[in-house]
Amino acid sequence: MRILFLGDIVGRSGRDGVTARLPELRRQLSLDLVIVNAENASHGFGLSPGIARDLMGCGVDVITLGNHAWDRRDLIGEIDGMPAVVRPLNFPPGTPGQGSTVVTLADGRKVLVVNVMGRLFMDPLDDPFRLTLELLARHRLGVTVQAAVVDVHAEASSEKWALGHVLDGKVSLVVGTHTHTPTADHRILKAGTAFQSDAGMCGDYDSVIGMQKEAAVARFVRKMPGERLQPAEGEATVCGLMVETDDVTGLARKVAPLRQGGMLSGAMPDF
Repeated sequence: MRILFLGDIVGRSGRDGVTARLPELRRQLSLDLVIVNAENASHGFGLSPGIARDLMGCGVDVITLGNHAWDRRDLIGEIDGMPAVVRPLNFPPGTPGQGSTVVTLADGRKVLVVNVMGRLFMDPLDDPFRLTLELLARHRLGVTVQAAVVDVHAEASSEKWALGHVLDGKVSLVVGTHTHTPTADHRILKAGTAFQSDAGMCGDYDSVIGMQKEAAVARFVRKMPGERLQPAEGEATVCGLMVETDDVTGLARKVAPLRQGGMLSGAMPDF
């Protein structure tokens, strides 16, 4: 199975980059599944139901979220009817939406997609390690699902690494989001799980993590509240990574980064 994961979509620049490039990427890379983190897709803060539908219309199969999940209040009333939109699993009981979804491909193969939030330097949510392991006890890789992907929306790379090692051999891919900066540590761990600390963002890198430079820099320099941050509007770099899995075991056979457009150096999977 060939799965593409794209990092945090930030604002219109990120949306335009993804919608323009994804149809050709699906064809060129013979993709079976596309997952994107879109918690910053609506003007940099949250995700509207309309934008979620637009992304799925251009070839996105599953959307994951994070700490900005509820910045657009209109999603709260609709997320229960949108099984392809996944909020963090470790939100409190009773939170709208779902923390995982199982996608059935046209050929019958099944993929589990999970979204969890870290706890270091973030909101004190429930234990992402315990909850993910409990979920995986009901979805066995290579038995009930042919692939499994976990999006770890977290600030600390140490927490992402730790979860990667805990889940090694139990899922196909553990990939970090939230810091908006692509890391150079993509690899396959010892027991066969692909890993990368952060997939990066789909947005304008002539910015401060996707936001216009001037206002963002002023907050650091002056240490005073200023104008509301606005997404940068230059050409986006579409960032993510692709994994190829084994249909029998569900583990990763190959993993490679993808970067297209904008300011960053290009990278394209060659398998």
